[in-house]
Amino acid sequence: QVQLVESGGGLVQAGGSLRLSCAASRSIFSINVMGWYRQVPGKQRELVASITSGGIRNYADSMKGRFTISRDGAKNTVYLQMNSLKPEDTAVYYCNAHTIQYTLAYDYWGQGTQVTVSS
Repeated sequence: QVQLVESGGGLVQAGGSLRLSCAASRSIFSINVMGWYRQVPGKQRELVASITSGGIRNYADSMKGRFTISRDGAKNTVYLQMNSLKPEDTAVYYCNAHTIQYTLAYDYWGQGTQVTVSS
């Protein structure tokens, strides 16, 4: 089991920055992949960025160069630094923990945090 608590969302003007935080209830190095997803009403949840326990990062194409995922193992926290925000980045952002035990995969989600970018 993993509990995830996100924070850091809010309202920002286009071109601005926000940093999201995701605090996990256990060591993030014990979690195979930590990721950030986002969802707007009527659309599927989409991957924003992820980081493996070994430190390999992955970004959605539209976020490359603007968003950065990082982590602090001492705080069991993963961050998403979002720069040069655009109105189309407006969404609810969710933290995800993906774990694999033997042949079984588990996904845990945070409650989500709203990010609104005004034009």
